Amino acid sequence: MEKINLLAQIRKECGRTKLNNLRRKGFIPAVVYGKGLESLNIKLLRSEFLHFIHEHRIETTVFNLVIKDEDNKERSYTCMIKEIQYDPITSEVIHIDFNRISLTELIKVKVPIVAKGEPVGVKQEGGVLDRLLWEIEVECLPSSIPQKIEIDVSNLKLNESIQVKDIGNLGEGIKILAAPETVIFAVSPAVKEEVVVEVPSEEKLEPEVIKEKKETPEEKAEEKESNK
Repeated sequence: MEKINLLAQIRKECGRTKLNNLRRKGFIPAVVYGKGLESLNIKLLRSEFLHFIHEHRIETTVFNLVIKDEDNKERSYTCMIKEIQYDPITSEVIHIDFNRISLTELIKVKVPIVAKGEPVGVKQEGGVLDRLLWEIEVECLPSSIPQKIEIDVSNLKLNESIQVKDIGNLGEGIKILAAPETVIFAVSPAVKEEVVVEVPSEEKLEPEVIKEKKETPEEKAEEKESNK
């Protein structure tokens, strides 16, 4: 397994105001959790963490979190990223949760699925490749986590599909947790667009405006006389 280091420092700052000041100085507050262990407050340089997540797939990467204390002494923990919180307005990383793990204990992780090739049903039969699953949860040792699961779809014909049970063996000690009948890829007929022909509508007749008849002065006088 490739040895990957991520540097951090012990953090004493707590509370919203102090954490916001910390972020303005270019740091990201974080917490390290571990089974049966006390949580540890740390901080990381934003620039280093952004470089780290651009270089590695954070969902499946196991790394050494190297933490410096106030005396500049270092301690290292084997970790994975548990959760990243983002600012809802700026989308900047504002907090990170790390999980301490053991290299000898099984863990559950989600691994991305990658399609390989062009299906026969698309190339020769005019179908469309539908992807119904983007990642699969597996259980294995941290040192055995696959970076991706590559599936050959080139032999897939029209109205055929590939299910989880078709993946086969991923390697020693790697167990797929998804249901065997779950469909990953399928080739379906292309949906034809209906051409709507616009039928010109008949001209609408403008309604006749009936104006109220105005009485002449003579007619008003005559009506007055008749009502006496």
